Amino acid sequence: MIQRYSTPEMVAIWTPERRLQVMLEVELLACEAMEARGEVPAGTAAVCRERARFDIERVDEIERTVKHDVIAFLTNVNEHVGEPGRHLHKGMTSSDVLDTAEEQSCSRPRLSAALNATFACRLYPS
Repeated sequence: MIQRYSTPEMVAIWTPERRLQVMLEVELLACEAMEARGEVPAGTAAVCRERARFDIERVDEIERTVKHDVIAFLTNVNEHVGEPGRHLHKGMTSSDVLDTAEEQSCSRPRLSAALNATFACRLYPS
């Protein structure tokens, strides 16, 4: 982002931390939707949401080894979440997460459970 053409609000949207935070929200909302559909065990989404966090430096460290941004991100998140984290990203592709997160960053509204339910239903039709 070219600083002289950017407002502080624009810069804040595209920080690495915000990017990963929105990716995490996409993952958590997808997990909540899958839980509501009975596709992951009851209580999984709440545990994931309670424990989920990431460390940008750790994500970067993992990415240098695995050479994949989303795998590095999920690996770090799962270091905090533990066993229930295996349900994050279930049935999703990296593009599902990255494209949805980017769209949300561009449109700037907060993600909602309703949006995620729609997103998850497209991914996991009955």
